[in-house]
Amino acid sequence: MLTAILVMAGLAIALGAVLGFAALRYKVEGDPMVEKIDAVLPQTQCGQCGFPGCKPYATAIAKGDADINLCPPGGDEGVKKLAELLGVEVKPLNAEPKPKSVAFIDENTCIGCTLCIQACPVDAILGAAKQMHTIIASECTGCELCIPPCPVDCISMVPIREDLTNWKWRYPVFRIKPA
Repeated sequence: MLTAILVMAGLAIALGAVLGFAALRYKVEGDPMVEKIDAVLPQTQCGQCGFPGCKPYATAIAKGDADINLCPPGGDEGVKKLAELLGVEVKPLNAEPKPKSVAFIDENTCIGCTLCIQACPVDAILGAAKQMHTIIASECTGCELCIPPCPVDCISMVPIREDLTNWKWRYPVFRIKPA
């Protein structure tokens, strides 16, 4: 019995050492610039830039395969932040800027087909087959990916009014550090 335990412990130590060596030897490091670019993007995962999400777009920008002015949800502010981060010239947005919006489902028209649920990249639509659906407004990124698959056109985009609960500074706030 003691011999079996010692053999198992020895095997565990040997395999652990092999796995530890392999983890160090074959370590894959991500590009830190991709992470910084991705942090600037709005994370709507909408695909309006021509890429399937914000991370692939950030990767393409870092490689030089995409321009910094393709993100409509980021708007001119996003282009400015990307230009500052990358040290390049600010370019005009290559799309029409859209106001921040959320999807709205007309529940009287909804037939419960679930096509919008399947299209939503952030799971902001709640519902079941043959039941009406509704939008979880706090989760909706306004990507508009739910609109094209809807067979009865019951989804519309409603602009978000700016009020005290969602208002943000448009310019950096400078803080004075105590001496």
